[in-house]
Amino acid sequence: MSEPRTCEADARIVTNDGDAVASLWWSEVPVLPGEKLGVIGGFEAQSTGAAQAVLAQARARLRAEDCTLAVGPMEGNTWRPYRFVTDRGDEPPFWLEPANPAAWPEWWREAGFTPLANYFSTATEDLAARDQRLGGVIQRMTAAGVGIRNLDAAQFEAELERIYAVSVESFQQNYLYTPLPAAAFAAQYRALKARVQPELVLLAEQAGRPVGYVFAIPDWAQAQRGEPVNTLIVKTLAVLPGRAYSGLGAVLLDAVHAAARQRGFTRAIHALMHETNTSRNLSAHYARTIRRYTLFAQRLDGSMAESP
Repeated sequence: MSEPRTCEADARIVTNDGDAVASLWWSEVPVLPGEKLGVIGGFEAQSTGAAQAVLAQARARLRAEDCTLAVGPMEGNTWRPYRFVTDRGDEPPFWLEPANPAAWPEWWREAGFTPLANYFSTATEDLAARDQRLGGVIQRMTAAGVGIRNLDAAQFEAELERIYAVSVESFQQNYLYTPLPAAAFAAQYRALKARVQPELVLLAEQAGRPVGYVFAIPDWAQAQRGEPVNTLIVKTLAVLPGRAYSGLGAVLLDAVHAAARQRGFTRAIHALMHETNTSRNLSAHYARTIRRYTLFAQRLDGSMAESP
């Protein structure tokens, strides 16, 4: 088995034969009303028997910590890697996408886990397609003093602060949202700095205040496979809540598609969207689903967990 992928878990379980491992969190985990979550991540197993053994031990430990619902796979919270790929489709993996053996989700199902939340990635093959409804939105944003610019690579740290300010407001209503300190947020994006193309990261501002952004990056997995890099990954799209910024997300998405096309990209992947997210609704105007992912849960009293 490999070394644990995080040192921040509350506990780590290894089966006696060493054929399965899992990390557990219960002290600092996402909030779900009416529940005390226990989170299972860092999961690896060599066989269904080993998987059943380590998941049984995980459930027992989480019960001992008075958790009511076990959730996973998740590395502690939704800012870190989480979800299993459960429908691979026919597209190759893209950069920064979760990866897991096809058997692992089935082993979790065999252990009594059921889907808690579903996620999708989509692809559009036509970056020239424009959303004809956006003319009025663009006029409204312009009249309100909202402008869109590229990320300033020379001020990368300051730009991360602006992106963070939008993220913490925009994501608060997301399913299983967990607050993240600014330093931890910046560290995650700083790790991508060498791969960022500033023309593909757009910030919307109003009177100098950041009100939205789209963070897109080339699919460097294509380069690793020896292919031309012609695919853009739309990693994050965020807009401040409120009617004043209604439609701004669609404007940002349209703008980043246009910017990518000007730079020779021919397609885009809209990555890892929750089935109820506004981003998925926007993507539906352009794209087809290429991959599905699942976050699983099991009530620790043995009954079925409910999806949101």
